[in-house]
Amino acid sequence: MSQYTYSLPLLGSDSIRLLSLMPSKVATAPIQCQLHNYDFGEYDEGTHLYEALSYVWGSCDDPPQSVYIDGQLLHVTTNLYAALLHLRDRNFARIIWVDYICINQNDKEEKSRQINLMARVYGEANRVIVYLGEAADNSDQAIECIRSAADEEPVDLDLDQSINEKDQEAVLEQLKRPWFQRMWVAQEAALARRILVMCGFAKINGYTFCSGISNLQLSYEDHSVLQGLVRPLIYLMRGAIFRPTYAMSSSEALSLGELVDMYHARKATERHDKIYALLSMTSDDPNPAGLLPDYTVPWKTLFQRLIKFILSKEVSVETWDHREIAVIESKGCVLGHVTSVKADSARSDRQHVKVIFYDTADPLQYSDGQCIKWTLKASAQHIQKDDLVCLLQGTSKPVIIRACKDHFSLVMIAVTPRNWVQTNSEDSNSDLEEEDDESPKPLRALSSIKNFSRDFLLVWDWGNTLEILQGQAGDESSMEINALVPGYLMTDAKKADMLIKTALALGDTKFYDKAKLKIQEAVGNYEQILGEEDLSMLALKESLAWIYSAKNQKQRTEAANLMLQVIRMREVVQGTDHQDTRKSVAKLASIYMGQDWKDYRKTLRITSRVTNRIEKNIQIDEDDIVYVASVYGGNMMALLLSLHGNNILVTENVLRAAATNNAPNGEEVMKLLLEKQTPDTISEEIIKNAATNHTNGRNIMKVLLKERVDIRITKDIVKTVAREYGELGREMMELFLEERDADIVITEEIMKAVAYKPYPGIEIMKLLLEKREADVVVTEAVVKMIAGRLSGGVMKLLLEKRGEEVAITEKIVRAAAGNKKMAEEVMKILLRERGAEVVITEEVLKAAAGNKREGERLMWLLLNEREAEVVITEEVVKAAAGNRQRAKEVMMILIEERGAEVVITEEVLKVAAGNWREGVELLWYLLEKRGAEVVCTEDILKAAVGHPFGDEAIEFFQYQRKEDFEITEGVKRAAATSGQDRVLEFMSSNLKISVCDEDWSTARLVHAILCESADAVGERLAKGVNPDFEDTQLVSPLWIAAKKGRWEVVKLLLGTGLVQVNSKNIAGQPPLFWPAAKGYVDIVELLLQAGADYKIADKDGNTPLSIAEENGHYEIVEMMTGQWPIEVKNTSGGENKTSSV
Repeated sequence: MSQYTYSLPLLGSDSIRLLSLMPSKVATAPIQCQLHNYDFGEYDEGTHLYEALSYVWGSCDDPPQSVYIDGQLLHVTTNLYAALLHLRDRNFARIIWVDYICINQNDKEEKSRQINLMARVYGEANRVIVYLGEAADNSDQAIECIRSAADEEPVDLDLDQSINEKDQEAVLEQLKRPWFQRMWVAQEAALARRILVMCGFAKINGYTFCSGISNLQLSYEDHSVLQGLVRPLIYLMRGAIFRPTYAMSSSEALSLGELVDMYHARKATERHDKIYALLSMTSDDPNPAGLLPDYTVPWKTLFQRLIKFILSKEVSVETWDHREIAVIESKGCVLGHVTSVKADSARSDRQHVKVIFYDTADPLQYSDGQCIKWTLKASAQHIQKDDLVCLLQGTSKPVIIRACKDHFSLVMIAVTPRNWVQTNSEDSNSDLEEEDDESPKPLRALSSIKNFSRDFLLVWDWGNTLEILQGQAGDESSMEINALVPGYLMTDAKKADMLIKTALALGDTKFYDKAKLKIQEAVGNYEQILGEEDLSMLALKESLAWIYSAKNQKQRTEAANLMLQVIRMREVVQGTDHQDTRKSVAKLASIYMGQDWKDYRKTLRITSRVTNRIEKNIQIDEDDIVYVASVYGGNMMALLLSLHGNNILVTENVLRAAATNNAPNGEEVMKLLLEKQTPDTISEEIIKNAATNHTNGRNIMKVLLKERVDIRITKDIVKTVAREYGELGREMMELFLEERDADIVITEEIMKAVAYKPYPGIEIMKLLLEKREADVVVTEAVVKMIAGRLSGGVMKLLLEKRGEEVAITEKIVRAAAGNKKMAEEVMKILLRERGAEVVITEEVLKAAAGNKREGERLMWLLLNEREAEVVITEEVVKAAAGNRQRAKEVMMILIEERGAEVVITEEVLKVAAGNWREGVELLWYLLEKRGAEVVCTEDILKAAVGHPFGDEAIEFFQYQRKEDFEITEGVKRAAATSGQDRVLEFMSSNLKISVCDEDWSTARLVHAILCESADAVGERLAKGVNPDFEDTQLVSPLWIAAKKGRWEVVKLLLGTGLVQVNSKNIAGQPPLFWPAAKGYVDIVELLLQAGADYKIADKDGNTPLSIAEENGHYEIVEMMTGQWPIEVKNTSGGENKTSSV
């Protein structure tokens, strides 16, 4: 009988052939069929009355079977023949579409055209019949088990003993059938609207089949290959009944990259079909990339086009016609690594992947060390723990890769998160943030990643995927690329190069041990063959050094030593100026600079600039050298100084920075700099910087004094040392006395500077008295400073050494009484050593009673030692009432010991009510002891409302002195001018007293000044609030801002032209006083420019100039005395003048 030939009219663009399977009542009768053309365009869109067969052709080794088409013989596969036998009806013809018969398999052009219609063929078929094959392996039993499970709740086979192991194994055997591995079935299942599953003569509805499989919750533990193959198909088949019948639609729009990741492990007779079978399901347009079905295109070309379409045209791709493998080379960076992978229990087509990200992922708004859980589509190749998430240059999506010996295998080529969850840690199950919709989540800002510093050699092996899944491919980590692609790396140098690149990329992942082992193995394998001077060996050692440096701080020394060896060898082999040598030097610099983690981002930026300039052999910026000189040790500076030419300039700023160096052995930096370039002079600023360096200062100073005999220790340097905290001041002074004793002139100014701070003032003063006793200047001002700031031991030593020159005046005794930390100790020395000269005046008692820390002990001392001289005046009681920390305790002593002399006057009560820390507690005590004397007046209430706890003081008087209690306009104004809007709120809310808008505005202005809110102050001034007012203590807003150090606020207030720059508070102090006392240079300059008078004396005779001098603020003293010219602004509208103030 003649062979069938396809003689029907050529198929049009919308035409297919349909097969009429003729009936027969005899099961063994030959299969008779008819073919006819069918034009989709002639019929309305929707379901067509034919069935589409989804099956596996079967093995080409099986003997062919014959069917008859229009009476002519056509050979078909054994599996197709069996399917047609089971489909043949006894009485009616059956209209079906079967690819093997309905497409002329010998006509490549027709195949290409028909492939484009596959979506319609399966999407518009009345039903898709899934034929799994002949009955075998207890298939009938398995189908019944699945059918029963579909009617039940989900079960766990490990727990439910009603499902026996035999049934479970029978089900798993059916899932191992070739149909589940076939490529085309993904499209067929994704597009079908109704599915019937057949296995032999057993039949089951597709939805029932999928429901049963899901309810059984099969364990794939011993069948790992099945999970990636079966689960996505089950999901697609289950969705068939939900697809609309009026239009062709896939389950969801997926990119071609996602589809390839999901299904490339499946089998196809034609390799091309592994790509063409996915085209009807993708949202991408394959036409521009040349991916439309065309079987005349060589496989290697088609595979290359696919990879470049998914990744980028920039990547290098090599493929082969006879293999499903591609080798990809590209620049890239590592974004993170996988910590866990879990299948989605609710969705067979999804998996949850947790990723730890590195700092390279910062542009994605993922911070270094952050753990993110991605929901991805199920992948053909299993993602594993420690797989890497990378971005290749030019690509729009990350890839997931796995480290092999000398390359990486590609696991996923187009990572597309469907949603993401931030977790607390890589093991956390808590969700901090989640997006629930199923649309792909673009990885924002991927395009902003520019640092693609690593070279990746990737192998994408489609043919080996199933072997890997089945555990037949061996250990991937030890796999070499030449085992996959024989001869790809032809030389040892090339092998070493690829191994280096793999190890470096691993180093970026913090899998340092893996990378180190790779490099060490390569060094061991290749050093004897290539020789230690071989450039590949040098690169290997350089890589090993780099990995050592990345692993931890302890191995950085080992890393630096190894890199130095590489540099020395490169200098011999390649030359000092060779680009590779400079790159190695740059890497060594990076290792040295990597030791500073105080400011990671800043260090990263500067390291990048420095290493870049070393590589390019150009001059390094002064700012970067300054940073290096201040932060790193001698090794880094020696490296920079070894560079040729003028790439490193030793400037004044560099030397100043070196003087501040705190690195271990930081003094080596200064020594190297002085050896490199000897400056004409060592500036005073350099010496001061070293003198204030608490870590390396002493050693750096030794270097300076040894290397430069011309260094002179000036008065300003000594003053700087004297004012340093801790041991450094004493050590520096001792060093100066040893090395430059002749330079040290001990003036009154220096003595006052030494006495300014208790530490190290005490030790330095002892040192000077021991080493330079005769030169110590003893004036009243010096002794006053010692008495008011230092210890009793220093006072005792001074009296012993130079006692005949020390006169104990009232100012000295008063200073001792006001000593904040050691008043009792100093007073005891004075009373014991020079008691006859110590006069206990009212001023002394005021200082003692008001001493916040030692007032209580001082009063006891004076009452015990000099009882007759202690006179308790109103001023003394006021001082006690104003004590911010010990008011109650001091008052108790006064009342208990000298009660008859203690009179609680209105002035005393004003001070007590105005004491914001101790006032209310003191009032309660006075009420208990001297109830009749505790009165309530307007002035007392004004004092009470002038601090944040004024509401408590008001409540005290409201309930304890109801008859005299009254909130007057003056009281409200006092609260307002003190900035106590909280007290005004208390009056308004609790006392139901109205507060005018002016008082509210005033209070809010002062409150903004106190809270350092320049913006709020500016807003108040813009609204017209008058800033020229005073509180009950005659304190103005300018005075407050100046004392608090609010530079911006002072500038705003002066800018209004409404404030009085020389107004005085109740103590006679102008706004300039406290900035001068506290050393606020910028504010002092502003006030002087506005015409502030530094000669105004307060009630104690102190001026801004004297208080600045006393406190050692010599910069301010110079500013006031004309050594620092100030431009004085004429507030009356005339020209500004430069004056010495």
